[in-house]
Amino acid sequence: MPEYVDLVSIMPWEMITQLCNLLILTLLVKKFLFKPVQKILAERQAAADAVMSEARAAREKAQTMQAEYEQSMAGARGEAARIVEDATRAAGQRSEELLAEAAASARRMKERAESEIEQERKKALNEVKDEIGGMAMEIASKVVEREIDEKDHQALIDEFIKNVGDAS
Repeated sequence: MPEYVDLVSIMPWEMITQLCNLLILTLLVKKFLFKPVQKILAERQAAADAVMSEARAAREKAQTMQAEYEQSMAGARGEAARIVEDATRAAGQRSEELLAEAAASARRMKERAESEIEQERKKALNEVKDEIGGMAMEIASKVVEREIDEKDHQALIDEFIKNVGDAS
């Protein structure tokens, strides 16, 4: 058993050496492993925060653009409705103008036709009066059997025409 006693015995210098080694190893690991790893983790965290910040900004920008788009679409719809209303109003006014022009044209044509009819009636009446006047002169000259001078002839025609005009 004495052999086993050396295995379990405590040696102070070995323990101090072991503790120094552990302390040195801990300091080396802290300096060369933990600090670079923490630095990489901090950089990754900063990059993730930047990406998240950019995503928030992009989302806010997209929401702003969507609101502007919806507002412009509402404005465009209102403008389109106003344009359609203006076009409808203009078409209504134009149709009223065309109807008024057509009515005025029809009225002018009617007045012109009535005027032409009146002129034709007067012309026909004058022709009839002239023929009747000529026949009356012939009859009167046969009845009187004498030659009537131009002045008497004109007076008889005027009187006859006046009588015929009063009869119609």
